[in-house]
Amino acid sequence: MFTMSAPTAEHRVTYCRICEPMCGLIATVDDGRLVSLRPDPDHPLSQGRACPKGIAFTDIQNDPDRVLEPLRRRADGTFEAVSWDEALDDIAARLTTILDRDGGDVVGQYFGNPAAFGYASSLWAGVFMARIGARHLYSAGSQDINSRFVASKLLYGAASQLPFPDLLRTEFLLMVGANPLVSHGSAVRAPRIKNDLADIVRRGGRVVVVDPRRTETAREYEHLAIRPDGDAWLLLSMLQVIFAEGLEDTTAMAEQSTGGETLRRLCREHTPERTAERTGIPGDIVRMLARDFATAPSATAYGRTGACLGRHGTLVSFLLDALTLVTGNLDRPGGSLMSRAVIPVEEMGERLGSFSYDTMRSRIGNHPDVLGTFPAAVMADEITTPGPGQLRALFVVAGNPVLSVPNSKALESALPQLDLFVSLDLYVNETNRLADYILPGTTMLERDDLPIMFAACSPTLFVQSTEAVLEPYGQARQEWQVYAELARRMGISLFATGPLERFNRVLAKLDRFRATRMTPRRMMALLLRFGPYGDRFGLRRGGLNLDRLRARPHGIVLDEHAPSGILGTVVRHRDGKVRLDPPEIVAEVGRLGARSHDDPRFPLLAIGIREMRSQNSWMHNSPTLMKGDRRHRTRIHPDDARAAGLVDGGPVRIVAADGAVESEVLVTDEMRPGTIAIPQGWGHRGGGWTLANSVPGANVNELTSNRSADLEALAGMSVLNGVPVRIEVVGTEVVGTEAVGTAAAG
Repeated sequence: MFTMSAPTAEHRVTYCRICEPMCGLIATVDDGRLVSLRPDPDHPLSQGRACPKGIAFTDIQNDPDRVLEPLRRRADGTFEAVSWDEALDDIAARLTTILDRDGGDVVGQYFGNPAAFGYASSLWAGVFMARIGARHLYSAGSQDINSRFVASKLLYGAASQLPFPDLLRTEFLLMVGANPLVSHGSAVRAPRIKNDLADIVRRGGRVVVVDPRRTETAREYEHLAIRPDGDAWLLLSMLQVIFAEGLEDTTAMAEQSTGGETLRRLCREHTPERTAERTGIPGDIVRMLARDFATAPSATAYGRTGACLGRHGTLVSFLLDALTLVTGNLDRPGGSLMSRAVIPVEEMGERLGSFSYDTMRSRIGNHPDVLGTFPAAVMADEITTPGPGQLRALFVVAGNPVLSVPNSKALESALPQLDLFVSLDLYVNETNRLADYILPGTTMLERDDLPIMFAACSPTLFVQSTEAVLEPYGQARQEWQVYAELARRMGISLFATGPLERFNRVLAKLDRFRATRMTPRRMMALLLRFGPYGDRFGLRRGGLNLDRLRARPHGIVLDEHAPSGILGTVVRHRDGKVRLDPPEIVAEVGRLGARSHDDPRFPLLAIGIREMRSQNSWMHNSPTLMKGDRRHRTRIHPDDARAAGLVDGGPVRIVAADGAVESEVLVTDEMRPGTIAIPQGWGHRGGGWTLANSVPGANVNELTSNRSADLEALAGMSVLNGVPVRIEVVGTEVVGTEAVGTAAAG
């Protein structure tokens, strides 16, 4: 008699940790292997939606190119597998020697974007680096969001405070440099943001997109095609109109802020007519926009990556919030809401001084720290410039800075000069192929998680935890475990000194455990219970704890709307008020226009572009995401293409003052004339990802400068938008940055 065996597949609830929406997922697991991922129909926020990247993560999880055992680099540049004990013993010994010789000032770490979406690695890596006195700390934030953090520090005294748009109730959404129909929302948690935007219009409101390119979002709503890097002038002009016409909310300004008169003065000369040359937007349109924003029943101004990556990114982020406050829309329903975390990791960081600004300066360039980190753009010079504090040992966690920092060839040349270079990652990539060791990290599905940072930027108050849905493949280990084991082998107690030691003693007493047993999970569990919605260890009936979260794996909606009216409790300035007149901003307005884009050799301006099926540089090895005709294509307006003799689908050389790359032309009127858009995250060459290397594309950061003088002044941000370039027919010989031959300049 034939008997069918029972199915072994299990369906496990989890959520995506690739980007801010953190959409709910159902993982199908069979015999310890991931079979598939699908959207979770019971997730209260995403409600059965997920983007292609989340679904395609099955390719990443099961990728035969994944690093699944520790690798050591041989003298010939190839790698050999070694045991964890062999790798960690050698790393610990070499790091100890470096520390004994030079101290922690010569040790560094670079965090890539994925590390922002898992609590454990960032917590323990930060503790380890603080414990050994490491000074060279860098992150992808200096190519993404650090200017937003600095603006928040100046405005609110809290770098971790990220106001976000109340999408569910606003009547007017002004978006600057954001494309949420592709990004699905950045620095805001809105898994169904496509529906949220449509609902704004459906209830009679407006969505206005300010962007040099007619993006996927701009096509659906009102679009203002601004000149690249013109955002600061636009926002100053809007404020000028509002003040000049008496449209400001004087009550809100008096109750919520100080320095309003200084802001009024800073805007006075920036009339829409005077700034039209900078913005490319006629003065009468700017005037109407300002009036409509100020008189809307509710309004919110929101900016993201495109707003952060110009020469004045911190000023732009500052002015977006100032515009919202001045019109009475900050910390009110339908406006911009203040973030308050369910698990107060950020509050702990603020109290411990981890979310600092300008408390120390970089050795190269004298740049202020942002959240304890320096601009990644200076890493190459920090490695190659002799002297006290020269970077000699580097850990890279979930990052590929050779493809993400400006003038990346300089970093690629510098990395082999390190005494110790260790990478924790899923792949051999363009950066860590130069490392002494590559240590296999876990994927998001191989670890438990609780949401931090951007989870607090949610129009709906929500919390979710997840257990690991898979045991780690091969010999992969969680990053926090690697740092804890390194500390043990070096004879270091991670919580032995400083404010963290005192904090740990308090948590240990509450939990009746010795401090030596503290883990990231235990720390988060205790913070959850002690936080604003926690059970306070049994004192608050119905409060949150891990057991309650485990019982509700799809997550818990704590309130349909995030709280408002909490400004005074989250602002960390002594008077509890927002500062509209910080001297750093006054100085930055004075610097506007000091560096001109007008160079006849480079008549066009280049901006970056985010693609639906890319996530920076690390998902181009997914067959699902790379299927079809995926390739690197630069968007160029028909007039500019025609002037340069370029044709759709043909090759193009893009030349800047600091380098040149080649790409394929996509002729499209979605660009404003004089502007080209180049996808970022490409340029694969070497390393261990087979598919990505077969469709390499161009590394746009070979066009950009890592010189300190060329970085954004307040946050040290890489300037990746508004880069002066020219376009040429491929075949022109380039000598330096001067072209000779038959090409016509655009």
